[in-house]
Amino acid sequence: MTTAGKVYPYMSFEFRIEIEGIVSAQASEVTGLSMETETEPYEEGGVNDFVHQLPKRTKYQHIILKRGITDKDEIWNWYQDVVNGKFKRKSGAIILMDVIGDDKWRWNFIDAYPVKWTGPELRADSNTVAFESIELVHHGIKKG
Repeated sequence: MTTAGKVYPYMSFEFRIEIEGIVSAQASEVTGLSMETETEPYEEGGVNDFVHQLPKRTKYQHIILKRGITDKDEIWNWYQDVVNGKFKRKSGAIILMDVIGDDKWRWNFIDAYPVKWTGPELRADSNTVAFESIELVHHGIKKG
């Protein structure tokens, strides 16, 4: 795709992935931007028409980055460290870009590390990607 004479070869990769402030990859799909707060029912004596729902802890789903492309080994090396028992939590961001590459939405994730990496299907007749999916666990998401 071209815009104003400039060629944008990664236009199908509309999510930019930053790890500790450095652009590490782009992805065409992101899932798992979800959180849920558990509740505990509490029945109050003498109140028979409802049950109180008290908040407990909040759980975060794993973030899954799909169909990604990168020219760096940073995410691969980060996961290899986890495989070798040396994991370091890192914060980062998922940025939704518009068609000309400007930032539109940003989700910051906190204290993450990769727990699953799935490579691409390698076929000579297709445009392969650097990874099919990467799964990250984390300690929270903030809208930025």
